[in-house]
Amino acid sequence: MTTPGADDDVAADAGAGASPGEGATTDLYDLRVVVDRIEGRSVCGMRVGDYLEVTRSNEVRIPEGRHFCMYALACVLPLLPAKQRELLAGDWMAQDSHVACPDPDERLIMRIERLGRSSIPTEELT
Repeated sequence: MTTPGADDDVAADAGAGASPGEGATTDLYDLRVVVDRIEGRSVCGMRVGDYLEVTRSNEVRIPEGRHFCMYALACVLPLLPAKQRELLAGDWMAQDSHVACPDPDERLIMRIERLGRSSIPTEELT
């Protein structure tokens, strides 16, 4: 038994792996990951307000002279691709933007902010 419209969904999915049309673009949000607060002691040397930015899909930038803790970065990395995309209003990723560093002594809390959007030629994405 099939549901009404199921064939339409299958047909739409069939084109998902196809090559994009010439001139096609993908719009992604540029992001900033900001140290929102530190509720313990800052073992890694980061301070409230420190940040990194992800632009044009995959470019990571950290302000000159600053650093971003590798362990804090590891926690936030899996969430970034989802935050770069348009989300439905009821999606939990649209509502939740805070991530905790795994160091229990530090209790460093980061906030993922959306900046502007980048329109990237789809053929340039992997």
